[in-house]
Amino acid sequence: MKTIILATAATAALAIAPAASAKIATGSNVSDMTVVDSNGTSHNLSDFSGKRVVLEWTNDGCPYVKKHYSTNNMQSLQKDATMDGDTVWLSVISSAPGKQGYVSGAEANDLTTNRGAAPTAVILDGEGVMGKAFAARTTPHMYIIDEAQTLVYQGAIDDNRSANPATVDGAKNYVREALNDLDAGRAVAESDTQPYGCSVKYK
Repeated sequence: MKTIILATAATAALAIAPAASAKIATGSNVSDMTVVDSNGTSHNLSDFSGKRVVLEWTNDGCPYVKKHYSTNNMQSLQKDATMDGDTVWLSVISSAPGKQGYVSGAEANDLTTNRGAAPTAVILDGEGVMGKAFAARTTPHMYIIDEAQTLVYQGAIDDNRSANPATVDGAKNYVREALNDLDAGRAVAESDTQPYGCSVKYK
């Protein structure tokens, strides 16, 4: 199994710059990365060993993100995923200062409250270090890391690529199905899908 050791926040920019667009292969072990949330608290992905981690790239100005929040699709998925306490949900904002979706910590917290969202934490990634390390391309772009810190899913939230909120009903939710597979002790049936949405607004 290939192991990907991601640099800490202080050094990652130099470490990943030459391969910022390189996709981490599903099945790789994502063993280390330090990130800071909207409350100024540092987290390391290695701290979550033994838990599942869902990563959600988000931008509140993106119509594709609005599609999933206006219909309560993203919020219900967050709540269902984290209900048992064994799953961590990190919403990641990689929009650079001055670009669509960039928010301060306080603004991120207000968004969480006003949207009725339920992430474990909102990660502020204005420098794009985490986003480029994961080759996050769109908002939303979804990833699931299992208890052994292996990347087991990456791609779209569902199979309907429209920004129309009416298309949420009836769509195949890849993230929910992947989590169901893990709950059942099965390998994730669809582990790589094509993400859709707005481009991540990197620097």
